[in-house]
Amino acid sequence: MKVLFDIGHPAHVHLFRNAINCLKKRGYQVEVTARDKDIAIELLKNYNINYKRIGKNKKGILKKALNMIIIDYKLLLIAKKFEPNLIVSAGSPYAAHVSKILKVPSIAFVDTEHANLTAKITYPFTYIICTPSCYKKDHGKKQVRYEGYHELAYLHPNKFTPDPKVLIKLGLNEKEKIIIVRLVSWEASHDIKDKGFERSQDIIKILEHYGKVIITSEKKLPEELRPYKMNVPPEDMHHLLNYASLYIGESATMASESAALGTPAIFVSTSTRSYTDELEEKYGLVYNFSDPIDGQKKALDKAIEILSSESLEKEIKIRREVMLAEKIDVTEYMINLIEGYLEI
Repeated sequence: MKVLFDIGHPAHVHLFRNAINCLKKRGYQVEVTARDKDIAIELLKNYNINYKRIGKNKKGILKKALNMIIIDYKLLLIAKKFEPNLIVSAGSPYAAHVSKILKVPSIAFVDTEHANLTAKITYPFTYIICTPSCYKKDHGKKQVRYEGYHELAYLHPNKFTPDPKVLIKLGLNEKEKIIIVRLVSWEASHDIKDKGFERSQDIIKILEHYGKVIITSEKKLPEELRPYKMNVPPEDMHHLLNYASLYIGESATMASESAALGTPAIFVSTSTRSYTDELEEKYGLVYNFSDPIDGQKKALDKAIEILSSESLEKEIKIRREVMLAEKIDVTEYMINLIEGYLEI
């Protein structure tokens, strides 16, 4: 049996890499296609996952539309040659279009409700839409829900063991407070009209009084913030995040990753996510700030409160255990779903 995975973002590499390796070990033929988005290609290489590059993400709605035709065609050629029994993606419109053309079933693992444009050109052609149970939209009979988050496909304790040697490699130690700040480019189609920090410089200048600030950014940093950027190998980032005292940033994915690891997380964005909402409301692992007027100020106040607390670290670890007891190993769920569909 043959399964084709389509990768469009670095987060998709993490989401599917354990399932890809497991399926290969079980004797399935697996093909991976990928677009050159941020460090997606680099991650595939680092995890020794063979792939076929089918293009690069473009900026702007018009360029994205024209690029879609090209990528659809490239993926179609690869899929026709490979002849998959199933196509799997994280809501890739290209995968959905090709699956419809070839009449091959497709599964989309999605967790972001406000990706409305992508949804309109993807879900009508998708066979199964697989979402976390907290996902707020209803996609009808195609939708199946599970008790978990994307990040538990690769950061569940069954799949991830933090390595303290990463800190030594980066010139850090477990005793110092590490504060990870994530800045995004806001160029994704689902990020249109959204924003995060008003002035990240103001946040960082204050936070550096409480620990070592490390910036990871999708966009070019202004001169004054470049000293805070650390060249962290992509495969080491989750280990670093595990040992951090705080994550604060514009990436919902990294906020959820922090929660999965038991690191206090602050998510700053005018758009919201059902999974970060649940991680705050039900488990107290993420703090969300979406108010465009005073969101940054409130986020900074919460960051200072967390960094000044002597008891919160232990409390967060306890909250994480509660969350893990109620959620599943998402990779195992994914494999069972794929194998079950292939057996039909």
